[in-house]
Amino acid sequence: MKERIQALVESNLQITTEAQNLTRALKGNSQTQGAWGEMILSTILEQSGLREGEQYIVQQSHTGEDGQRVRTDVEVLMPNQDRLVIDSKVSLTAFEAFVNCAEDEREPHLRAHIASIRTHITTLGDKTYHRAARSSLDYVMMFVPIESALATAIQHDAKLVEFGMSKGVMLTTPTTLMTVLRTVRNVWDIEKRHQNAEEIAERAGQLYDKVAGFLTTMDKLGTNIERAQQAFSDAKAQLSTGRGNVVRQVEMLRELGAKSSKPVPAGWDGGEEDAPKLRLVGEEPGDLS
Repeated sequence: MKERIQALVESNLQITTEAQNLTRALKGNSQTQGAWGEMILSTILEQSGLREGEQYIVQQSHTGEDGQRVRTDVEVLMPNQDRLVIDSKVSLTAFEAFVNCAEDEREPHLRAHIASIRTHITTLGDKTYHRAARSSLDYVMMFVPIESALATAIQHDAKLVEFGMSKGVMLTTPTTLMTVLRTVRNVWDIEKRHQNAEEIAERAGQLYDKVAGFLTTMDKLGTNIERAQQAFSDAKAQLSTGRGNVVRQVEMLRELGAKSSKPVPAGWDGGEEDAPKLRLVGEEPGDLS
């Protein structure tokens, strides 16, 4: 029990520390808030499964339509070479004041929060990041790192999303952005499978051609073996059959007394059809004794 209580205390301390960090970030200047928002965005990108440098890139400089240099926070790359631009710079100072002030003081902070988001939408739309990045998509995604900040603004300004789309800006939060990024990752996975399928088909075609070529060579080899067998049979016949064949001639030499240590192998017998009748020395013709 003591260990459980100690773990709970440590967990509460961590939550408190993170809450204080969030509060300091929200109460800080726009640069501090921007850095904090980019950190949240970076974490979401890492958790999405996309690979940096291959499927998304950060802090890319481009020349805008007016000739000015613009820098994008994140560009998510598509398999078709298209790009989805994400911007995370948004001020939440008014939202922090809205959350922490008294109930009767919230209205002006809420109006300031909605006005801040609308101003950023207008500024982001005027920069046309997506055009500078050579993207065929006609919008850029504006990342709001706190779900409730955007939900509160939309709840009290029903036309906020429509206003953003009219400026070429799509509003997104960690949840919706993660959904988009996971979808992009799935598209990359499908593209990879298609690429593998094409490579498999190409390798299968090459293997098929090799097998077909090998079988053709085997047919030629079989034909050559048959021809060689026929040539062998013809040569054997010339040696062992017919009148005065070579094998019978050498066999007759053995019978006449030629010294030999090996017999003619079986199957090479030249026959005796033309062999002259041999007589021993001193034997008279017709003497059968």
